[in-house]
Amino acid sequence: MHEVFANRADAGRQLAERLSAYEGQPGVLVLGLPRGGVPVAFEVAVALGLPLDVFTARKVGVPGHEELAMGAVASGGVRVANEKIVSAFGITAPELDRRMCAAEAEVRDGELRFRGDRPPVDVHGSTVILVDDGIATGATMRAAVLALRAQGAQHVVVASPVAAMDSEREVARVADEVVVVRTPRQFIAVGAWYRDFMQLEDAEVRALLEQAAAHLPEESRHAAHRHAHHG
Repeated sequence: MHEVFANRADAGRQLAERLSAYEGQPGVLVLGLPRGGVPVAFEVAVALGLPLDVFTARKVGVPGHEELAMGAVASGGVRVANEKIVSAFGITAPELDRRMCAAEAEVRDGELRFRGDRPPVDVHGSTVILVDDGIATGATMRAAVLALRAQGAQHVVVASPVAAMDSEREVARVADEVVVVRTPRQFIAVGAWYRDFMQLEDAEVRALLEQAAAHLPEESRHAAHRHAHHG
């Protein structure tokens, strides 16, 4: 039996140890998937002295088979469609567009809540460490990786404290690197691997993002700021 994490902060610290090669590296950003990925990403960013931001992605499910992703949308107006699934289910272009638009509205809403009027970071040419608190199906994580690629990220590292074996393999197909602390044989659910798995409020996510910015050394802060306004 794998030992469970005390909470997301504990999980983030353990994850940061596995990512120590990236400590203080220029051109590396840590992005947390909301909401649960942000406190994990916060610990990683602080431990490694790297800038932190939030990255919102939504998978777009097949009507009637919502768990099956026929596409995804993400921060920065990125759309990714899975042509194979779209044609297999006979999804019409207007239907796909309608569902993408609905998902985009959710992403924009999330962006506004978490980031306010700060512009999203520009990932072009960067190494991105993309963090969540666990990978169950991996659909959202895969969607986020594809979206980052579409935005010009050079190297995408997926990092998570815990992942289902099959999902880790699926994510590894699209990411450059996958770093996971625990890959249990029997996964059940992400929450089963945490003693404390409280849901986060939007305000807590915002507070962590602000706190992470304050932790950065002055020169990194300016670099991150320039990054955010570039493009």
